[in-house]
Amino acid sequence: MLVIETRSAEETYELGKKLGEKAQKGEVYTLIGDLGVGKTVFTQGLAKGLQIDEPINSPTFTIVQEYDEGRMPFYHFDVYRIGDVEEMEEIGYEDYFYGEGLTMIEWSNLIEEILPEHRKEITIEKDLEKGFDYRKITIKDL
Repeated sequence: MLVIETRSAEETYELGKKLGEKAQKGEVYTLIGDLGVGKTVFTQGLAKGLQIDEPINSPTFTIVQEYDEGRMPFYHFDVYRIGDVEEMEEIGYEDYFYGEGLTMIEWSNLIEEILPEHRKEITIEKDLEKGFDYRKITIKDL
């Protein structure tokens, strides 16, 4: 387990970028954190580390966004609005989770029962007592 503290959006972005530079094909990353905690900023950095230059936005209404221009495909899921796991089956989640790219799943705790056993679990937390831009980022290999 790795715990990193960042004190700005730029530091959170850079941490994501470093992780993206080390990412391997077929990995699944889960991302947990409250609204407004910096999940999208972290993911934008991760995509940059994968050499993806196009804008990265949270796929809140589409469930998954695919990016193919980097050094490997990047599949960005946001399952916040998902009703149940059957919706994931309808979009063929297994092709993404067990494919040739990197999969990032925001709000992964909502689909816990279908997550791969081996994954990186990333949790981002705020602590306003330590400052508005402070983030505690925990990375666990499961």
